[in-house]
Amino acid sequence: MAMHRGKTTVAGQAPGTEEPPDTGVRTPPEAPDRHRLTALQGLAALSLDAMASVAYGPESIVLVLAAAGAYGLGFTLPVTLAITALLAVLVASYRQVIAAFPDGGGSYAVAKKHLGRRTSLVAAASLILDYVLNVAVSVTAGVAALTSAFPELYGERVWICLGVLVLVTAVNLRGVVDSAKAFLVPTAVFVGSILAMVVVGLLRDGPVSTASAAGHASALGEGATTVGALLLLKAFAAGCSALTGVEAVANAVPSFRAPAARRAQRTEVALGALLGVMLIGLSVLIGRFHLQPVEGVTVLAQLADASFGHNAAFYVVQFATMVLLALAANTSFGGLPVLMSLLARDNYLPHVFALKADRQVHRHGVVWLALVSAALLVFSGGDTNTLVPLFAIGVFVGFTICQVGMVRHWYGERPQGWQAKAVLNGFGAVLTGVSAIVVTATKFVEGAWLIVLALPLIVLAFEKIHRAYAQIGERLQLGRIPQPPQRSRSLVVVPVSGLSRLTCQALTAARSLGDEVLAVTVTHSGPEDRQEAEALRRDWELWKPGVELIEVSSDTRSLGRPVSAYVRELTQAHPDAQVTVLIPETEPAHLWQRMLQNQRGSVVAHAVRRDTDAVICRLRFRITSDAR
Repeated sequence: MAMHRGKTTVAGQAPGTEEPPDTGVRTPPEAPDRHRLTALQGLAALSLDAMASVAYGPESIVLVLAAAGAYGLGFTLPVTLAITALLAVLVASYRQVIAAFPDGGGSYAVAKKHLGRRTSLVAAASLILDYVLNVAVSVTAGVAALTSAFPELYGERVWICLGVLVLVTAVNLRGVVDSAKAFLVPTAVFVGSILAMVVVGLLRDGPVSTASAAGHASALGEGATTVGALLLLKAFAAGCSALTGVEAVANAVPSFRAPAARRAQRTEVALGALLGVMLIGLSVLIGRFHLQPVEGVTVLAQLADASFGHNAAFYVVQFATMVLLALAANTSFGGLPVLMSLLARDNYLPHVFALKADRQVHRHGVVWLALVSAALLVFSGGDTNTLVPLFAIGVFVGFTICQVGMVRHWYGERPQGWQAKAVLNGFGAVLTGVSAIVVTATKFVEGAWLIVLALPLIVLAFEKIHRAYAQIGERLQLGRIPQPPQRSRSLVVVPVSGLSRLTCQALTAARSLGDEVLAVTVTHSGPEDRQEAEALRRDWELWKPGVELIEVSSDTRSLGRPVSAYVRELTQAHPDAQVTVLIPETEPAHLWQRMLQNQRGSVVAHAVRRDTDAVICRLRFRITSDAR
């Protein structure tokens, strides 16, 4: 989808051409569309981060307010309502982002167009940090729920975290649709169990059971009669972790089936509605049951105990929470590779991140995200508390930049009703900007300073990559009409070590490529080496291939350097000639047989590429399984 003067048009149509009306008849999706998301699949693939945050968002609020005792816990619902109001503004704002920027990219795309290059890079860097941290936090939180139920696994938590990460990565390498299908059932079970718990809890006059909290020390502070603004701000900042993931849908609009923008908007609204209902419902239950935080038991577990009792339903909630927390990393795998592909297309990341596999997967982005997340898991020792202070800061920076950019967007485009849209985005910018400052200030000493330091370093890396591509483009004269191609004399050098069918095919290919062919062999000073060199010379004279054999002596056992030195001398002696080095290699019938190769071709190719400007051609001779 694309926008033109406030009207929605199909990409590639003439401006003003409207979409055909929806007749209600559904035709089977075309092959590429089979690997894209429906609205329901998008909810499962891109909202796990936001959905899973209900497991730790309300708890984060309660733990902060508990410092003021039971009186402080009475402010749980007002703080949650403030966070939910911010959620509503964000959802409405990102619906507008999806419509205005259907190619995805979220805050990066908005800032790039309306706020300048440097601001867009800050937005991209903040989102990258948030996505990577989301993977690590989600996986460690899910494994923490598992080890809480089975304490004997605590010592193996790092390996369990890595195992979960490998599983999520493998599913995403198969495509976003396959990952959505795999995670649809866990998402439905989790949302259904939470909503059922809220409904049942509202019908209770008091908690059915408190067995889960029995015997655990209370985390409630001393009694207080007043709650200061600073404590409320800390509680708000802690609870804002529940809003991470709201932007993922806007970042991954191209992953949806056509009409992509409309499906993405539906997904965004459904995500906001479900998340808001669950957050408010859980906060109401916390006040209704006068819940007090205890050490070693989550708030969600206490609520399930109070609503359902300590029975099978309680364990269903715990198991669903554990699975969804572990799989919430999928949000990053759905959004970050798309963002990285946009950065790669703009020359801020290596171009390999813009490539797609057959299943519409940005495979290199998925693998990169998995590797960096694995490093974070190992660094943190699988401990969630080590990573949480770094969480949510980057996404609020991106939120703020996105909203400011959308205000500029509406002011410049001025479609019908643009004033109301600009006011909405402006209000969102103020709220998210204040939230970003609050979250950073309250978590700075807990590790947020690392994010503040990492942001400019990532932006500098973007700039360096961009300059490198600019230099390459200037050297290649990209965008200019080059001179007509001219034919030059061609010299082909073929490294050989003996006579074989491979040598014959290499010289045949070389004679078809060049005007002159030279066979080069490296000789050494050892007695056995001299005998091999004499035997090769004698056999060459008997064979008479019509190609001169050049012997290059070497005092050491090296192979690549003598060949590259000869090629360099040849290039200097014939500056107008095109020198090509044709390296013959065997291609084994089985993968394991590659371990049997001596890698001489790779050694020579590396040396020639490093030391000369010669063209390198690697001739593969396939050895079939029935070869004699």
